[in-house]
Amino acid sequence: MNYKDYYELLGVPKTAAEKDIKSAYRRLARKWHPDANPKNPHAAETRFKEIAEAYEVLGDPEKRRKYDALGSDWQHAAQQAEAQRRHRHTQGPNVTFDFGQGASHAGAAGGPSGFSDFFDVFFQGIGRRHGGSPFAQRGQDLEVGIDLTLADVHAGGTKSVSLELEDACPRCGGNGVDRNGAICPQCHGTGRTIVPKRLDVAVPKGVAEGQRIRLVGQGAAGPGGGPPGDLFLAVHIVEDKRFTRKGDDLYVDHPVSIYDLVLGGTTTVPTMNGSVQMTIPPGTQSHRLLRLTGKGMPKIRSSGYGDQYVRLIGMLPTNMSTRERELFTELAKLNAERQK
Repeated sequence: MNYKDYYELLGVPKTAAEKDIKSAYRRLARKWHPDANPKNPHAAETRFKEIAEAYEVLGDPEKRRKYDALGSDWQHAAQQAEAQRRHRHTQGPNVTFDFGQGASHAGAAGGPSGFSDFFDVFFQGIGRRHGGSPFAQRGQDLEVGIDLTLADVHAGGTKSVSLELEDACPRCGGNGVDRNGAICPQCHGTGRTIVPKRLDVAVPKGVAEGQRIRLVGQGAAGPGGGPPGDLFLAVHIVEDKRFTRKGDDLYVDHPVSIYDLVLGGTTTVPTMNGSVQMTIPPGTQSHRLLRLTGKGMPKIRSSGYGDQYVRLIGMLPTNMSTRERELFTELAKLNAERQK
């Protein structure tokens, strides 16, 4: 990001009066209007935009005051703004769930002004546009990650989370300068800072990895008194020690004795709703999957639940007695004879 010398662009001194700035702008705007430069319209358009940007700042008392306050500290302020920009995530998965109450979505979304990055970082949303209409804008949407356990997602409901979010600087009120016209020492002129927040989030049952929860009106404050943006929470489900999730179904490895596999029996299996008894048919092979209907995850787009699949892992006996070894040896002989 390069520093923009707006006084130099308009060809006026820093002590220029408002009428002189306006006069210089009108003269240069006529000179560099693309229609007045048909031989090189692209270069003229670039110059015209630079002149318009300079007047957008110097022609507005509040913006000019902030611009003058930045001075040699502009690079520090820009670094602060870049750190805050990196704190935000602008892209996310394509499934979003809306919760909360707040500002309406009506109105234009915040975004680039059409001027330089330098302008957008320091001046967008300050003061009034020429012509008298308020320069209020909807605040930026923010996105942060939220870690949820499989139990959180299975149960749903309200979860309290602590986050660090970008918001209007509490010291300068988002203007970037203090009452004396000096650059704000807390936000370094950006008008924004990172603040801790604690929010109660409604977690939808069955929400999946990468899906987003939208909290209306919990995003960045709107510049110029505009409504706040929205906050998007990108869901990350923490790996569970027992269950593996595949869609709406759950999978669990469950150890059982080889005697239950051979002779059949019952075993106690963990589920998300507590333990249940499951029947093992005689002659079941190790690693066979048995299904518990309706014991999986809630189906977020419809009613009901997925299934849980139990992988039976046969466990061999250890520390066998002499008698047990004799019996296994006898069984081995019987099996060999049967195979002849």
